Amino acid sequence: MTTVRTARIGVGGPVGSGKTALVEQLISGLGGRGRSVSVITNDLVTAEDAERIRRSGLIDPRRVRAVEAGGCPHTVIREDPSLNLAAMDALEAEFPDTEVILLESGGDNLASTFSRDLVDYWIFVIDAASGDDIPRKRGPGVVRCDLLVVNKIDLAPLAGADLDRLLREARQVRSGRPVVCTNARTGLGTDELIDVLDREVLFV
Repeated sequence: MTTVRTARIGVGGPVGSGKTALVEQLISGLGGRGRSVSVITNDLVTAEDAERIRRSGLIDPRRVRAVEAGGCPHTVIREDPSLNLAAMDALEAEFPDTEVILLESGGDNLASTFSRDLVDYWIFVIDAASGDDIPRKRGPGVVRCDLLVVNKIDLAPLAGADLDRLLREARQVRSGRPVVCTNARTGLGTDELIDVLDREVLFV
């Protein structure tokens, strides 16, 4: 029997960009396609995001683990990912059917990046309502991630952000790597997002 290694997908982005809501949509969407999912969340000194996901009813609460960074969120996803690696190993040991582990970073800035020792693929989430100048700032998270998600697209007009300009400039700075628009509150864009994951990670 061939053993398929669990796909480890990081989800990062600034505070308030909608990472946890996106993780919830991914849990539902991947589950709907027959994928077995487990989740790890990172917060500074709480397990708030993990508790939210456990209460969501979308996943067996035992499949959700919390890692407390205790300091800069960059540390446990980039410089020293040992806490997250241990949590992943424990999840895989307890739930060997796991096909996908979603690892949500603690909220950070546009410089947040993941160690390639930790994840196979990483998603960076930005909030369209935070301004259409985000791509022009060329933060490493926006430029280097495998998949950029522009979330809260419904709020862009209310914030005076030009969504078309934001997307155009995002595609320019990303040199052809994928960009997907979402509204994680309603699920808009989730199918397209999972299609990208299927193509680039899960069926590779």
